[in-house]
Amino acid sequence: MTFTNLKIIEPILKALEAEGYTHPTPIQEQAIPVLLQGKDLLGCAQTGTGKTAAFAVPILQHLYLDKRRNGGPRKIRALVVTPTRELAIQIADSFKTYGKFTGIKNTVIYGGVKQGAQTQALREGTDVLTATPGRLLDLMGQGFVSLKDIEYFVLDEADRMLDMGFIHDIRKIIAQLPLKRQSLFFSATMPPDILDLSRRILGNPEKVIVNPEQTTAEKVEQSVYFVSRKGKPKLLVHLLKTEPFDSALIFSRTKHGANKIVKFLEKAGIDATAIHGNKSQGARQQALGNFKSGITNVLIATDIAARGIDVEELSHVINYDLPNIPETYVHRIGRTGRASAGGIALSFCDVEEKEYLSDIQKLIHKKIPVVSEHPFLFDFDDDRPETQAKLQKPLQLHKTGNGGNGRSSNDRRKYRSWAGKRY
Repeated sequence: MTFTNLKIIEPILKALEAEGYTHPTPIQEQAIPVLLQGKDLLGCAQTGTGKTAAFAVPILQHLYLDKRRNGGPRKIRALVVTPTRELAIQIADSFKTYGKFTGIKNTVIYGGVKQGAQTQALREGTDVLTATPGRLLDLMGQGFVSLKDIEYFVLDEADRMLDMGFIHDIRKIIAQLPLKRQSLFFSATMPPDILDLSRRILGNPEKVIVNPEQTTAEKVEQSVYFVSRKGKPKLLVHLLKTEPFDSALIFSRTKHGANKIVKFLEKAGIDATAIHGNKSQGARQQALGNFKSGITNVLIATDIAARGIDVEELSHVINYDLPNIPETYVHRIGRTGRASAGGIALSFCDVEEKEYLSDIQKLIHKKIPVVSEHPFLFDFDDDRPETQAKLQKPLQLHKTGNGGNGRSSNDRRKYRSWAGKRY
């Protein structure tokens, strides 16, 4: 199956080919024909499956083929609502990329910055608007945005919308949409509250589901390290100094934790940047830009901030803190191993996180290999040269036999007892 087989028009095919896209991902292969027929869609897909192109390409094709686009001022006819500023920018960039030969104009609006440039772009007219909920409602209230001409509506990352408390904003936006429209609803998970929200938005939708365990298990090399909370920062430094990597996205559970990790790495001589909700928009965009361009190759992020991070050929994802929601693990490691690429995902697990690990393995139907030999199983605080020399040896990933890094058989028995039989 190629994009040509999906009956995509020449201007969009040309843009896809220019980006090196020839074969659609599973969600693109399933969703694009449905959306080109004008049907509503309920999509369940994780980060990294190609869902932005799955909805952007059909919307661009509909707008391009509609003769009305050639007459009168541009009106907002397609609306994409997404939870974070970074993700909104990423989606707008995708519309620009895929639509660069169509003449379709798109604009992005989000909070955290002055509205002047955004309102000026709206005055000039746009066909596609990508927005975060708060800024969208704000500019609607000021009269800069009208939804009365919307024909295509996309609610992206619906589960994260609810996590971030946007449910009331979403309901207000939906109430302003025309009843006659094509609606697309994407969420990585489908708990009851998400399904209830989808019923408010969609008529009789087609359903597209991309199985998360297929996406993670097949392409990403996964490992888990048992380590105490005290040993986590030292293990992270050791990995970054001894293991070859091109770029590492490191997940922290909290904003405060992300800042602490950056400080620890800087003391160890490792250049790193944090990205989270407490950072200004300018600081976040600069950090993202530096990471994407390779100026910085270590980025610490919280889950919400990371939703907008789209980096090609990301070599490593490191779960410094395991998530308490197993689907979040799938999102995280899906950032490496995008499309046909592979990647490496390393996870740290302290004693309080063992249940999280169990839930993750149940979800992905896979036992994550344990790195049973590493320097910080028992938090060595030993400054002797011979001990430090052992700590600088490259780790033997997935090693389960005897020996390695000077660990005694007694230590290994302690480790097996600590880790528990189920691992």
